[in-house]
Formats: sequence, structure tokens, C-alpha cells
Amino acid sequence: MLDTPSTAGPAAVPTLSLADQARDPQGFATAFGDSFKRFGFAIVADHGVPQPLIDRAWAETEALFALPDDEKRDYHQLGGGGARGYTPFKTEIAKDARHVDLKEFWHVGRELPAGHRYADVMAPNIWPSRPEGFRDTFVELFAAFDQAGDRLLSAIARYLGLAPDWFDPAVKDGNSVLRLLHYPPIPADAEGVRAGAHEDINLITLLLGAEEAGLELLDRDTGRWLAIKPPEGAMVVNVGDMLQRLTNHVLPSTTHRVVNPPPERRGHSRYSMPFFLHPAPDFLIETLPQTITAANPNRYPTPITAHDYLYERLVEIGLIKK
Repeated sequence: MLDTPSTAGPAAVPTLSLADQARDPQGFATAFGDSFKRFGFAIVADHGVPQPLIDRAWAETEALFALPDDEKRDYHQLGGGGARGYTPFKTEIAKDARHVDLKEFWHVGRELPAGHRYADVMAPNIWPSRPEGFRDTFVELFAAFDQAGDRLLSAIARYLGLAPDWFDPAVKDGNSVLRLLHYPPIPADAEGVRAGAHEDINLITLLLGAEEAGLELLDRDTGRWLAIKPPEGAMVVNVGDMLQRLTNHVLPSTTHRVVNPPPERRGHSRYSMPFFLHPAPDFLIETLPQTITAANPNRYPTPITAHDYLYERLVEIGLIKK
């Protein structure tokens, strides 16, 4: 593996327009799936999440992380695995990493009605008393991400030769998480990186805020780190380990990281908003038959529920202590 990021050469994650899906659903599915198969990533413009809502969310994210540390820590639940509310700076660590990540974050989950059948495994949200309007903004943004995710999963289903609505029951009331991320300013000699090399746990991740330099993926074909630079307002979408497992690695979950900025940018904060799209807790992750061939035998003969798989991985990254 070469640790120097590369932006040159023919390898580049394509930028696609989700608006093309309505006109040519199979064409969009092919382009999107091919990008996933090659890179594990795609860049998606015209994703349908309203820009005024995004602008409001950025303003409230900055206001949230500007609160005093003691006030933020009041919303940190010990033993909660970081599922909801605040997780302090230097808590999460990438699998097999030596240093903790240089970030703090806040998790918003799905709002469930009282008595819902998943209430025992999907924690209720924690809402801060300020900034004012925080809850309304992020409930609305969660729903917008959900809708965009459904459209992208429909394209993945077509690419895999499944019915376009195949994922609908899998993700209905799914355990998705919207993460508000703050990478604070760092000194020139800071140990570690803002987010160590890792793969995501979920089905797919939809990310806003990657315009600020730092996000890189590990190109499996070249062994080099490839910087991802989406156009303003576009969304970066990547395969998670659950989708990789479901597709028997036909769609790969690609290692990625957020590197420290150049010295002139180290005095600035970086913010991003990934939406980790998860299936329902009782969804059985079982290898799709059409992805099993003589050349690609079933890597996962024993199925596992999404809830059990998530628990295993949260232990690995230090958010749940056994």
C-alpha cells in the first residue's frame, strides 16, 4: 500500500445525477452499480435533499459543537454504544488502529412510535435543549436522507437483477443513523488522523460535507490512496460491509479514511454528515444466490441478523465495551 494520495491517472470516482434515474432507471442503475463494483464508492449529484434544509443543518451542527464541553457531555450515554446523542472527542477507534480518531460526533436515529416492535433494540433519540429547532431540522433531514437512500437501493437492486423494490421491506423502520461529525482544529504534531482507515458497517453510506479535502479511499487496483473531491453540494455514497456480505463481495466495502489537513488548514474545523443506512434489526443478511459462482464461492455460509452483526462491529471499534 502506498501512503501517498493520488489524484492523477485514469482512476476517478464518477459523478452521477440521481435525476437521470427517472428518465432511464436501468441506465442509472448500471452506472451506479459499475462505480460501486470498481471503487465501492460513487458521487451523486441532484440527490433531492433540499439545499435550504442542508444549510440549516450545517448551521445547527456548528452551533451544537460550539456548546461548552460540560454541556455536550450531559448528552453522552455511558454504555450506550454511541447509538444516540453525543460521543466525545477521541472515543472511537478504527479497527486495528493504534490511535483514536480526532473527532467528536452526535447520532440521530429513527423516531419510533411508542410500543414499536423494535423499541427494545433501537434506542430513543436524545435531543439537546439548544440550539433551538435542532430536533425539527434533523427529523426532517433524516427523512430526506431516507428517501434518497431508498432510490439508491432501488438502483442497486436493479443492478443485481432483483426487483426494484427488493430492499423496501429490508429497510422499512431500519436502524439507520445520521451522524453529525466535527473534526476540531488540530496541532501540527497531532498523533493519528481525523478518521483512521476503516470500512463502514451498514448497507450504504450517504455523505454530505466531503467538499473539504481529507476523504480518501484505498484503490484496490493500484494500492494507492485516492482523494475524493465531489462537486459542491454532491453526495458521496459508499458500500458498507453489510452490502458487501449480502453480495458476496461483488459490491466491495472499500477502506477509506479522513487524513489530517495541510498545515495551513489545521486551525480550521471540518464538519460532515454521513447517513449510515441500515436494514431493520431482524433482517437476515444471507448471501444472494446469484452472487455465488464457482469462481466466487459463498464466503458467508452462515447468515446473521443485522442487529447481531452491528453489535459485533461496535465492539470491534470500541463503542461497546464487552
